[in-house]
Amino acid sequence: MTYVITQPCVDVLDKSCIDECPVDCIYEGERMLYIHPDECIDCGACEPVCPVEAIYYEDDVPEEWAEYTTFNTEFFEVTGLGSPGGAARVGRAGRDVTSVAELPPQD
Repeated sequence: MTYVITQPCVDVLDKSCIDECPVDCIYEGERMLYIHPDECIDCGACEPVCPVEAIYYEDDVPEEWAEYTTFNTEFFEVTGLGSPGGAARVGRAGRDVTSVAELPPQD
């Protein structure tokens, strides 16, 4: 199991969660952040600091955002990042999965 970042993060990119993550598994796309499912240690440190409540434990993702579980996994395939073992050395990916990239601007 892992944590998942969902729709409320789109166009917000607060990054408080990045500062709290002890294993550096939260990566930055163009419009939202993504948690690497294989690098996340399920500590939950990211969840309470998210100002828009976009982070959920995988089993607790609301039905309306269930597809974001897949988006968090696909991001690492689409960007070609694979499992780099830490977001800090990778930097901003500059792209998102297609479903996120095609969303209208979020207010």
